[in-house]
Amino acid sequence: MACDVTRVVLDTNVCLDLFVFDDPRCTALRAALHAQRFEAVTRGDCRAEWLAVLAYPRLALDAERQVRAREAFDAVVRCLPDEQATALPVRLPRCADADDQKFLELAAAAGARMLFSRDAELLRLARRTEREGLFAILPPWGLPATV
Repeated sequence: MACDVTRVVLDTNVCLDLFVFDDPRCTALRAALHAQRFEAVTRGDCRAEWLAVLAYPRLALDAERQVRAREAFDAVVRCLPDEQATALPVRLPRCADADDQKFLELAAAAGARMLFSRDAELLRLARRTEREGLFAILPPWGLPATV
């Protein structure tokens, strides 16, 4: 990756918006990923959650659609080795939703500049993570189209 590429983390709901529902509010984020201006990273447990969610009955995704979503994800999201994705350089705020703490941990350990989420509990921590010089937490539609 070029040195001007921004490392980012996508939570599971953002991945659904991008790779399953093709949410038009995510156009700028999608374009930045495909133009390789952003390097999206994940780790094993975050990817496992993504795969599990694809199989949720309430989503009603047939096997072919699950494969397409998984392939779209894997085309633009790089899974980091555990030693790169779990070593925390700083103390992180605690997310009220324990299932989402792993995305904070990943963003910090991977040196991400942004964590994209629609989760209210994660978004509540945005001012704190920015104030502490960690990373921005923002919704996937929070980007200007020119990014």
